[in-house]
Amino acid sequence: MTNRKREGLATVILAAGKGTRMKSDLAKVLHPVCGKPMLWYVVALARTLGSEKTVVVTGHQADLIKEAMKDWNLIYAHQEKQLGTAHAVLQANGALRGFDGDVLILCGDVPLLLPSTIEGLLENHRSGGASITVMTAILDDPGSYGRVVKNREGDVLKIVEARDADTEERAIKEINTGIYCAENAFLFEAVKKIDNKNAQGEYYLTDILDVARRENRRTGSFIIGDPSEAMGINTPDDLKTAEGIMKSRA
Repeated sequence: MTNRKREGLATVILAAGKGTRMKSDLAKVLHPVCGKPMLWYVVALARTLGSEKTVVVTGHQADLIKEAMKDWNLIYAHQEKQLGTAHAVLQANGALRGFDGDVLILCGDVPLLLPSTIEGLLENHRSGGASITVMTAILDDPGSYGRVVKNREGDVLKIVEARDADTEERAIKEINTGIYCAENAFLFEAVKKIDNKNAQGEYYLTDILDVARRENRRTGSFIIGDPSEAMGINTPDDLKTAEGIMKSRA
């Protein structure tokens, strides 16, 4: 499925989190990996992929982030209160109003993704004619990650947080990486329909799959070959692991 509508690409990078487990006052996405802020790698990835617009959603230490990334041509949106990932994405609505194409949603604390991997996600998303596609990974021990629930045809029905999963769902080894690609026209209308009726009182982007299914839209998934690429940096130990992986690529 290749028409003009599906050719454009914009990127939303979620970078509002404080990162309390880093045991540092510095915004999480500014912690360095091999001498550069982890956010730098995510922005560079978007640029390599030909993203026409790149919107960084900031929260904690927004001014520091802007200063650190001043050499890039970025658009900023601000999430005043941390009300969840769907709420964070919604902050980019104004910046992408009228954009004709697909929106890649990346996380500012996931610096190890390779361009070839995201190109695979985009190809899968577009060739499948999906309104939204989630990047997933298969883990022997899925632990606390959200489980990806599919039907027999392989369509994604929903993503269930580990703490909300029943025994059958908890046995699923395919997990959500938090990386998505969605049609712009669908994305922002869908996130407006997500509610916060959950234990955390937050607006979860994972609920966008429920919205898509209710509207009989096609939902896709793309399984990443090397799950370590989608590793999120949450602790100083994670940072060391990421540095090791980055150095091994040099």
